[in-house]
Formats: sequence, structure tokens, C-alpha cells
Amino acid sequence: MMKAKSTYNVKKWDEKTFAPVAEDLKMTNAAVEYEFDSGDLDGKASVNYVMCYTHVDPKDEKKNVSSYVGMIKFSGKIAGREGSFVMEDHGVFQEGEATSEIKIIEGSGDGELKKIRGTGTYRAGKDGNQIWLDYRL
Repeated sequence: MMKAKSTYNVKKWDEKTFAPVAEDLKMTNAAVEYEFDSGDLDGKASVNYVMCYTHVDPKDEKKNVSSYVGMIKFSGKIAGREGSFVMEDHGVFQEGEATSEIKIIEGSGDGELKKIRGTGTYRAGKDGNQIWLDYRL
């Protein structure tokens, strides 16, 4: 098993409500783009999230609470090997921080990452955005 760790930045976040649930509850879709800028991952990712907010604070979004699922397509290099692959993402946002469990979808890789598989986590919050992967090629 190989390990990768990187930081990343949010380059685009386009979120829209598609189903109000109740007064302070809602479901949204978000189209997001990330750029991996240091560590073992070098590249970009496109993500589509579906989120269910169970608490919305219109005065302070860091007090919002949501659960989300997403599909992340990474394109770039891991440890010098180039290609792309897709990850399934399940996470929660609470207390101003997103934490996720991710799984590389077997068979989704191409290029030098064609046979990649594995799992990982990421955390995004006040201390920055970091991702950790355990993978095999």
C-alpha cells in the first residue's frame, strides 16, 4: 500500500438549492473545482456534491451543519505518475469543518493510474485543506 498526502485549494464553488426541506433545512447541489498545490498529488479535481443541510445559520455559514455525497474526478500526477481517476466521497460539515471518507472507484483510472484503487480521507477547515490516500497501482 502506498500513501499520498497533499494540500489543496478551492478554485470554484457554485452551490444552488434544489429542494427546500423545512424553514432552516435545505438540499443543494454544488459544482466545485479543487487545485492540489503541494505534496504527493499535483493536479486538479472536479466535484459534484449533493448536500442535505440539517441546520442553516443565515448570519454565519460556519455554523451550518450538512451531510454530503459527491463524485470527485482527479486529473494530474500522484508520486510522478500521470492520469486520472474518480473517487466516491461521503462526509459531514459541522463546526466550520468538512471531514470525508473517500474511496477510489476501481476501474475509473486512466494513463499511468489505470489500475489505481484505494481509500482515504480529507479535512477542510480553519487549518487548511488536506487529503490523505492509501492506494495501490
